[in-house]
Amino acid sequence: MYLIGLANLQNGLRRWMKTGTFTATDAKYSNDGDENDKLWFYVSMLIEDVKDKHCSLFPHPLFGSSYPHTSKLHFGDALPSSKPCIDVERRALLAFKQDLTDHSGRLSSWVGQGCCQWKGISCNNITGHVEKIDLYNTYTYTLSVFDGEWDEMENSSLGGEINHSLLSLKHLSYLDLSMNDFQGILIPTFFGQLKSLRYLNISHASFGGEIPAHLGNLSNLNYLDLGEESDYSLLELPQNNLKWLSNLSSLKYLNLEGVDLSNTGVSVVIAFNKFPSLLELHLPACQIKSLPISLGNVNFTSLLILDMSYNDLKFPFPEWFFYLTSLRKLDLSGNFLGALALSEFQSLKSLEALDLSFNDLSGQIPKNFGNFCNLKTLNLANNQFEGGIQELLGGFSSCPNSELESLDLSSNKLKSQLPASVGMLHNLKYLNLYNNDMSGSIPKSLGQLSELVHLDLSFNSWEGVLTEPHFINLTRLKYFSLGKVIPNPTLPIPLIFNVSYEWVPPFKLHKINIGNCKVGPAFGAWLQSQTELVFVKLSTTGISDSIPEDWFMKLSSQVEYLDLSSNQIHGKLPLQLKLPNALLLDLSHNQFDGPIPLWSGDNVVRFKLETNSFSGTIPLNFDQKFPKLESFYLAENHLHGTIPPSICNMKHLYILSLRNNKLSGEFPKAWSSLPDIMIVDVAYNNLSGNLPSSMGDSGSLFMLKMNNNNFEGEIPFSLQTCTALRNIDLGNNRFTGEIPPWIGSTAFLVSTLRLRSNFLSGHIPQQLCNLGYLHILDLAHNSFSGTIPKCLNNLTGLRIFNNSFYNIYLEYDQQTTVMRGRELQLNTSLAYVKNIDLSSNRFEGEIPQEICSLVLLRNLNLSMNQFSGNIPSKIGNLSQLDTLDLSLNHLSGQIPQSLSSLTFLSNLNFSYNNLSGEIPLGNQLQALPDSSIYE
Repeated sequence: MYLIGLANLQNGLRRWMKTGTFTATDAKYSNDGDENDKLWFYVSMLIEDVKDKHCSLFPHPLFGSSYPHTSKLHFGDALPSSKPCIDVERRALLAFKQDLTDHSGRLSSWVGQGCCQWKGISCNNITGHVEKIDLYNTYTYTLSVFDGEWDEMENSSLGGEINHSLLSLKHLSYLDLSMNDFQGILIPTFFGQLKSLRYLNISHASFGGEIPAHLGNLSNLNYLDLGEESDYSLLELPQNNLKWLSNLSSLKYLNLEGVDLSNTGVSVVIAFNKFPSLLELHLPACQIKSLPISLGNVNFTSLLILDMSYNDLKFPFPEWFFYLTSLRKLDLSGNFLGALALSEFQSLKSLEALDLSFNDLSGQIPKNFGNFCNLKTLNLANNQFEGGIQELLGGFSSCPNSELESLDLSSNKLKSQLPASVGMLHNLKYLNLYNNDMSGSIPKSLGQLSELVHLDLSFNSWEGVLTEPHFINLTRLKYFSLGKVIPNPTLPIPLIFNVSYEWVPPFKLHKINIGNCKVGPAFGAWLQSQTELVFVKLSTTGISDSIPEDWFMKLSSQVEYLDLSSNQIHGKLPLQLKLPNALLLDLSHNQFDGPIPLWSGDNVVRFKLETNSFSGTIPLNFDQKFPKLESFYLAENHLHGTIPPSICNMKHLYILSLRNNKLSGEFPKAWSSLPDIMIVDVAYNNLSGNLPSSMGDSGSLFMLKMNNNNFEGEIPFSLQTCTALRNIDLGNNRFTGEIPPWIGSTAFLVSTLRLRSNFLSGHIPQQLCNLGYLHILDLAHNSFSGTIPKCLNNLTGLRIFNNSFYNIYLEYDQQTTVMRGRELQLNTSLAYVKNIDLSSNRFEGEIPQEICSLVLLRNLNLSMNQFSGNIPSKIGNLSQLDTLDLSLNHLSGQIPQSLSSLTFLSNLNFSYNNLSGEIPLGNQLQALPDSSIYE
């Protein structure tokens, strides 16, 4: 009867997941004592009260490890008690409320006499005693780039202190304070005196310190959740032992997530062996290194769910582990299992969910996985599995009634083709093959998976054609992802959608993610029919059509993410549009024209319109339309006019890219209103005037690119407060004065300093030698004088390669540099560009030998100066040199023999000096026969 009851519960859960409803018939259970208790525990606790991310006895296939999900399941709001509120309990609740902080007013209903009607309070309908306090923070937030939602969650959290007045609630059986923020305070010891408690959940509420041993007095407790993973993850065992647990023999659910069990990992399992009623045990991220070799009699064989993810466990497991034959869900993800002896798992026939992701498992996927015919969820993501999946799928399809609903094989090294047998998995709802090396054509049998909801085939090496039969029965499909990054964009796209223009698919997608697949040229009816999309990515898909206005208007009210970048979409965009839910809008690298659309998006954080043909001016009130905008890309268009001062009202802005337009006038001066600005790129415009001193008010400035304009005056001294500066490009302007000493003193992390083609003068300050990360130094075409400092050997960024420092450029990596006499725009990683260009100045004296220690230099240009003396004898140490130009100086003596050791040199110029002697022979010098380089 118990199993029948669980089956009814399972069906009810499925109905809830589909429809959001749950009926009393789903909770039928037997009158058989202990079994009734087990079932009622799941009905009353798991359905009504369990809401952490591990709430998944029968997990929804879409909410696996790839999708953090928090849900609260409940039959409905508790009925108000017909009895009047007991006054002593009402006063106890008010005292409890008084010590809490409640910024969002969640406890605003706690007024008056009827405490049983207060939000979060439930009373016994007969006695009127308060039995339940449920103050779980129901606010959820999405993992977006906008921090505001996190702030709102923090605002909705209760905090403060826990008043001992709760001791007056003698009949309190249920207490839930989870998902709040108590900022590291201790768990109150008086909780151990709430003897009627059967349910205690204080997970993810930022408690800290030792778990009070007094909790061991709660002998009636069925459910205990102390899981924590916040910044205050400091919960420790009392006196580093587990004696307090020994009295909790009635426990059916226990979660100690994040509690350090590194010294008690073996004894903790021995302690749990004394709990014969335990149904769920969650021990993720507890630093458990091993399991006890022997347990004697295994008493907790009724265990249904075991979560030991993100510990330090290794194979082999002790024999007793495989006596847990009632297990329905086993999560061992994030350990160090290394080698998988799947044969040992054969005894776990009841498994419905198995998660072995993030374990560095290698070799072939064991074929006998398919023998687990009860398995509904299998997660092997983020391992090192190789080969094909023919045998794995064949095993599942050979099960008489395979119920596999979720299969995640993403981020492995799988090769070969997707076998046609995948079409036999008729219950499959979730299939994720993301980030492998699977190839060949995609089988048409995929279109037979009528239950499929989530399909991710992206980042593989598929080729061939997708046609209507591939999608013919996918009536439930909501998520579809396909495509990969192609190293050479000039190569033909190997995967093509070949469907008729009029074809309308059987599904209504919520998310579509297609990149580097041939979908266009037309914006077909199959795309226009997808009017329920909230996530749209159609990047590099060969669409050269205009956007159907009706489709665009329908999406605008619900879309959150819209990326149509790197196509040839043309035409004008609607000028007025409301996008109430949008977070990211990316229409870059297309052929849109007309004025910048003045859309309204209160939540938009990233807006990318660069590399199009937009014209006109930047709207004056852009800040009012996008009040939360964090990054704004308008580069490479045909915009004119001035930069509106209202840009400085965007207090969340951290990237402003207006490069390569026709903007003129002065730069806005109210920089103090941009506290988080990190990247400013206004290069290649017609801007003029002095740089505002207020630029120094933004201490977070990381990249300042104002090259190729008409700016003048001195480089502002106020920028010394911008200690985070890495990239400074003020080249090709009209700046005067000297290099400010703050570059290398307060701003000592600068890695790119480009000041070429200005009217700067003076000496190179010694402070530049403090720039240990410097790898581009371009001072060419100025009026600098004096000698080159001998401390150049302190420039470790030109001596020792360290890629980690440059990772932040991955989002924004445009850089102008001069190589081989030409100005180039580089889009590759700046970590590999190592240049020094001091040409066309008035430098004098000898070239210091210390320059020969900069062994990573690729380009060195000291031409058109007044250097004298010999070429440094160890110039050949610069083994990576591609370009070396010392022409038009007063150098004398012989060309060093060490130069012949260079093997990458392709551009050399020693002309117009006073050199003598023989030209060295060997390696690249033999490939440079042009005599003019020695003229």
